[in-house]
Amino acid sequence: MPGPLAGLKVLDFSALLPGPFATMMLADLGAEVLRVESPSRPDMVRMLPPLASDGNSAAHGYLNRSKRSIAIDMKTAEGLAIVKRLVREYDIVVEQFRPGVMDRLGAGYEALKAENPGLIYCSITGYGQTGPYKDRAGHDMNYLAIAGVLGYNGRKETGPAPISVQVADVAGGSCHAVIGVLAAVLHRLKTGEGQHIDVSMT
Repeated sequence: MPGPLAGLKVLDFSALLPGPFATMMLADLGAEVLRVESPSRPDMVRMLPPLASDGNSAAHGYLNRSKRSIAIDMKTAEGLAIVKRLVREYDIVVEQFRPGVMDRLGAGYEALKAENPGLIYCSITGYGQTGPYKDRAGHDMNYLAIAGVLGYNGRKETGPAPISVQVADVAGGSCHAVIGVLAAVLHRLKTGEGQHIDVSMT
């Protein structure tokens, strides 16, 4: 039986955990997800142990179940042309680069919206697309600390204890991306308009 999101097509430019977990949830609900990977810089989760009996990362298999993938060099004119051709047939783009990277590649929201005016474009970053921290590097622990979440964990004498799972990546990134995308789908059904969703994991 097809899932409730059957018919929606997602072009996924993300790697590691937040974006792939979000698009995994969309795929589990029936959306068609195509991962776009670099031919020269593989997703580091591909090397993450434990490895399954076939030598592939169990985490990578889990996060990318029910998805297809394609390798495209977006730094070439040919690669960008392929992306623009694909996006005409897709409803949703999910990307997880630092702010401005997709624009420099020629695949930012405005560029892809010109190819598909109803496009829903979701950007997942540590600190959002604007503001004083937008260009800072960061990981789950940084986002939790800046948001004050770690202050509720640990003791006065020892300080915060590290959390053993990626709370900011999934709760701040993946889940908010899915909620934003689904809300944008409803908005587009009513108005015909796509939009750019800015998800900050912090």
